[in-house]
Amino acid sequence: MRIDKYLWCIRYYKTRNVASTAVKKGQVKVNGSAVKPSREVFPMDKIVLRKNQIDYQLTVLDIPESRVGAKLVDIYRKDTTPKEAFEHNELLTHAKTHYRKKGLGRPTKKDRRDIDGYLDESE
Repeated sequence: MRIDKYLWCIRYYKTRNVASTAVKKGQVKVNGSAVKPSREVFPMDKIVLRKNQIDYQLTVLDIPESRVGAKLVDIYRKDTTPKEAFEHNELLTHAKTHYRKKGLGRPTKKDRRDIDGYLDESE
């Protein structure tokens, strides 16, 4: 089965076109090398997939006939992604929201004066 179709079948991408585009961009590696969307996948292949700033590490266990339900995905792949990858992504989201709350936009003039005043006091 093609790598783009396999990633679509095991529900890592919503459409096959999105999966194909990700493979073309080099976000998917099979056995350590970047591949084309037409690359065939076989059982025991190691896939590294970069999605949402996380490097997922998968091992192909079996090839599905067609797209499978979410509960049946574990029959066809083994996810060996380390937990540190998910924790690092969570830390990134907390770091972004710590500085400025979502939806507040750019700093106002008053915010800017407060920031400048704080910086002047600390020196």
